[in-house]
Amino acid sequence: MGVTRSIKKIMKSMPTIEGAGVHLKRAFGFNHVPQLDPFLLLDDFHSDDPNEYIMGFPWHPHRGIETITYMLSGEVEHGDSMGNKGLIESGDVQWMTAGSGIIHQEMPKAKEGTALWGFQLWANLPASHKMMDPRYQEVKSHQIPEIVLDNDVRIKVICGEVNGKKGPVQDIVTDPEYLDITIPPATSYVHPTKTGYTVFAYILKGEGVFGKDHDPYSFEVEGAKYFDLKEPSPIKPENLIMFDDGDEIVATAGNEGLRFLLVSGKPINEPVAWYGPIVMNTQEELQVAFEEYRNGTFIKTGKAD
Repeated sequence: MGVTRSIKKIMKSMPTIEGAGVHLKRAFGFNHVPQLDPFLLLDDFHSDDPNEYIMGFPWHPHRGIETITYMLSGEVEHGDSMGNKGLIESGDVQWMTAGSGIIHQEMPKAKEGTALWGFQLWANLPASHKMMDPRYQEVKSHQIPEIVLDNDVRIKVICGEVNGKKGPVQDIVTDPEYLDITIPPATSYVHPTKTGYTVFAYILKGEGVFGKDHDPYSFEVEGAKYFDLKEPSPIKPENLIMFDDGDEIVATAGNEGLRFLLVSGKPINEPVAWYGPIVMNTQEELQVAFEEYRNGTFIKTGKAD
């Protein structure tokens, strides 16, 4: 039997405004370092009102981190100072390793009848890789494998491996796993995790409980199987679950089903010096970065991959 991870903390995402006026929900950020090491921030932008997002994220620098954008619906146009540009559409992922430095912009596009819904996750880089050459891993929705298990649990594998299927994002130094998991109503799913790794889940739709000690009482109504999730309280959308250590997580969906992001990674265990879009190990490195940004020597390479 595996050691099932118990819940360490549940955090409700909080409204905030970023960029040039984008309304979003922040699941975690600066105030939670280093609790989710190697991860730094998770933003959930979800709106059907273009006034809440159309101003976007104009030109800004990044150094020392990776930014991971995952779109569920809508589109974001991106470009950078090295000439890269493109469109992140529904179901697409952009895994950008800023490394030694990128100056870029991300501008959501209004699309009639389509809500904008996406996520940006920031992952830290260790000191040994903070000044690596920048690169993008652009992933279209059709490149992301979706696994359907015998119990109809569906898993989109962005990064990591499930049942022998590897996600398209690879060669990331913190060995992350990034999954989009949908569990049918009144169904449980057990997912293995690496001991010692940071693991969190973010609820997208439905509700459910986590942990084997919370097996809900099951019953049938008119031939359909149901779970009573009143005890303990089910976890609802826009909540983030931080797990204790262990080698598996157990998730049980309520009567409406459950969809969540599951993310894990190897902690870096290094000092974090963070100001705005730049994350280094020391205040001196931060000062150098911003001085280089001011004097035009921030970009260290000719072009990202």
